[in-house]
Amino acid sequence: MGLVSNSQMKLVTGDAGYVLEDVPHLTDYIPDLPTYPNPLRSNPAYSVVKQYFVHVDDTVPQKVVVHKNGPRGTHFRRAGPRQKVYFESDEVHACIVTCGGLCPGLNTVIREIVCSLYYMYGVNKVLGIEGGYRGFYSKNTIPLTPKVVNDIHKRGGTFLQTSRGGHDTLKIVDSIQDRGINQVYIIGGDGTQKGAAAIYEEVRRRGLKVVVAGIPKTIDNDIPVIDRSFGFDTAVEEAQRAINAAHVEAESAENGVGVVKLMGRYCGFIAMYATLANRDVDCCLIPESPFYLEGKGGLLEFMEKRLKENGHMVIVIAEGAGQDLLSESLQSLDQKDASGNKQLQDVGLWISQRIKDHFAKPCKMDVTLKYIDPTYMIRAIPGNASDNVFCTLLAQSAVHGAMAGYTGFTDGLVNGRQTYIPFYRINERQNKVVITDRMWARLLSSTNQPSFLGPTDGIEVKNEEEPKTQLLDGENCEAETQSNSHFHQ
Repeated sequence: MGLVSNSQMKLVTGDAGYVLEDVPHLTDYIPDLPTYPNPLRSNPAYSVVKQYFVHVDDTVPQKVVVHKNGPRGTHFRRAGPRQKVYFESDEVHACIVTCGGLCPGLNTVIREIVCSLYYMYGVNKVLGIEGGYRGFYSKNTIPLTPKVVNDIHKRGGTFLQTSRGGHDTLKIVDSIQDRGINQVYIIGGDGTQKGAAAIYEEVRRRGLKVVVAGIPKTIDNDIPVIDRSFGFDTAVEEAQRAINAAHVEAESAENGVGVVKLMGRYCGFIAMYATLANRDVDCCLIPESPFYLEGKGGLLEFMEKRLKENGHMVIVIAEGAGQDLLSESLQSLDQKDASGNKQLQDVGLWISQRIKDHFAKPCKMDVTLKYIDPTYMIRAIPGNASDNVFCTLLAQSAVHGAMAGYTGFTDGLVNGRQTYIPFYRINERQNKVVITDRMWARLLSSTNQPSFLGPTDGIEVKNEEEPKTQLLDGENCEAETQSNSHFHQ
């Protein structure tokens, strides 16, 4: 699977350093395509909306905090319906596929794509591909209508089933071509979007009039550029139940300790936001912030102090945190799953045992420890109200973009506005918590935990993570934007 090469970037420049990173369009490789009036013109629900159609020049800036005399920075094309479309309603044969792990809101996205195609654009040929990417060539398909998907948003999981791996670009595009599919909606995380980019490249190479549209899905919130991914709000909200249970258990015992492991393979957004929201957490450990157990300033010393002060404590740990500390005593750290993700050891069980051993022998303090792992419970629930609204916006934006002829894009929220983002920007890196950022500082001040970094370590981390121009290229503003973005939709 390859990423879009730099030679295929669509860059539009303007005055004062304006740069639009545009997404591909069918007309880039199929000239003289006919256009048709958008059916929404006569749709009674939308025809009365003032300025419903998005202007051709509407764009959204990636950064909102800039210097007054600085360049205007990178922009993305604003999502939404266009006055002209490149498909007639009867011509459209769409398909939807879900790939990777489960996430709250998947069924809502499926439902809203089907309903948007049907009710907005009069499309009645939509296929559901079962079982992820391999479903294109080895599984059954399900005809999808508004009646079939009517109630699926009320349950967790994915109505279409999912799997990891199974990506064979040539077989997938052969299946798309053989079935006469011309709109492909792919819902999945960073690995899935890389697969979508490869499918788009092959479709373009063959000169097919086929739109490939991605909808980013990751419960960890680790996809770059976008403010947040769907399912994240639900995950943070549901994590509160586990933290509350851990706090009750800890508070109800002498020297009670509650350990909660939350999702976060490479980034600690769920752990960080759940900690900030809950206020009962004494220590939050995430992959981006190294920590150590023994010695002065270590976690165990901090625990002794906190237990003597309060008589109980709660620790939240992301699943990817502390994996380096396990490497000496455990094997199989280099094994990967079908999606190419590293197989992680259970850091929650490991750290719980280390805590018990420490307080039983060197410290000689009786502790009552309860370990709670709610990870699969969290990702299996339906989306909450906030995520369901968000999923509706994502699904409708993808459909509008596909009907307008845009392809090779992922749609997502950037600075509170729906946008179309080229695949290569989504696939270039992973979004992570910046531990020199204000948001992490807020967490440290909330929990009053040590940073586990010495002054020298802090400088090294800052040099690695801080952009050359903080306000303009503000990765350090990213987490703050995420926390506020859904108030500006």
